Amino acid sequence: MPLPRQFLSVILCIALGIVFFALLIFQSPPAAFIALAFALGGALAGRFLTSDGRHELPSGEVATAAITQEKIQSAKLAARAAARADAVPASELLDAMMNSMREGMLVVDGEMRVVLANQAARSLFGFSEGTSQSLRLGDLTRNPAVLSAYLGAVERGERIEAKVEMMEADKRIFDLRVAPLQERAASAAQSTRGAVGVFFDITRLERLERVRQEFLSNVSHELRTPLTAIRAFVETLEDGAIDDEEHNRRFLSIIDRNAARMHSLIDDILELSAIEAGTVTVAVSPVRLRSMVNDVLTSLAARAGERKVSLENEIGEEVVVYADARRLEQMLTNLADNAIKFNPEGGAVRVHHERAGGRDRVLVSDTGEGIAPEHIRRIFERFYRVDRARSRALGGTGLGLAIVKHLARAHGGEATVQSIPGQGSTFIIELPFKDQPEDGSQPY
Repeated sequence: MPLPRQFLSVILCIALGIVFFALLIFQSPPAAFIALAFALGGALAGRFLTSDGRHELPSGEVATAAITQEKIQSAKLAARAAARADAVPASELLDAMMNSMREGMLVVDGEMRVVLANQAARSLFGFSEGTSQSLRLGDLTRNPAVLSAYLGAVERGERIEAKVEMMEADKRIFDLRVAPLQERAASAAQSTRGAVGVFFDITRLERLERVRQEFLSNVSHELRTPLTAIRAFVETLEDGAIDDEEHNRRFLSIIDRNAARMHSLIDDILELSAIEAGTVTVAVSPVRLRSMVNDVLTSLAARAGERKVSLENEIGEEVVVYADARRLEQMLTNLADNAIKFNPEGGAVRVHHERAGGRDRVLVSDTGEGIAPEHIRRIFERFYRVDRARSRALGGTGLGLAIVKHLARAHGGEATVQSIPGQGSTFIIELPFKDQPEDGSQPY
């Protein structure tokens, strides 16, 4: 059995070391250094042997190990290639990403032909996926803002941003951003090959901005009217009318009435803002509806008497609804007050109740002129008035119905109106219906 090569190397190193010291002792330094060189060579050979005492591989085995390692590496590369083959192709991944976008993306070439469009863009312009290659941008839309933006990107290589109103798409509004598609030629100069545009739908943002502007405009207008009257009569009093005993008190009464109107308007604005912001909470409890309606009509009896309007409470004694008592009284007061204002002399206001569709419905009806169909859908908007001059003359702020709508929704219900011109109107507060108190509490 042959000795291990590592063992033989160690023996060789020891032997050469002995020779080195012997020659050194017998005054032969050159021979001693030669022996030292051999010893170091043997030690270096032993350094590269395996540390666990195994034999060094023969040359044939070394070659076999190298081939085996190469096969293992090739197998790893093949596995990675197979994994990449099973992955989603880049084109399919791009299509999936584009078609999942909410924004419309439309790509045209240098001749304004459509070369790529995602699902949102196809829905916007109303064409199918297979027909996009044969269409020009001018075939899809005649909107000048769209055509101008793409032409600017294609012809001048500019990035264009434009606000686009698409009348053919239910009057939707888009923020269009178009960028040129450029390629770098061999001369290092860039040439435009087309343009890509993205349509961001900002319809809701524009509507909210319009509502905000209308609100500010309406508030300014509503405040300006009483302020103008107050300043005018104050100046009149300062100019000497304060000593006119026949008219000074009337002027002061007008000032007081307009100040009260401003106070009511500001209160309603703050109330409506708090309700819309969600800071107003409703504490639902059982409420005896007839008793509450009696209180509301009693508080409005003097105003109804001035206009000779009769008030009728047709709600049964046994009717119990679930609502925040204070907020329900506020809603009923607003509706009954409006019914009195817009009733002719000798008219009537009726309050009754019905239960339908799993909801309690409180109805406030009048015998007034009614509301035209074109006004029905906007009647609950802030500051919206069917007859602005008459509403102001009667002291309305234009926010009462908006407050009713938001309070009804805060209860989980809704506020609606039914009206026939010439036959009066009926405003309805719908509240969720419950059979009995869950906590055993007694009705309010």
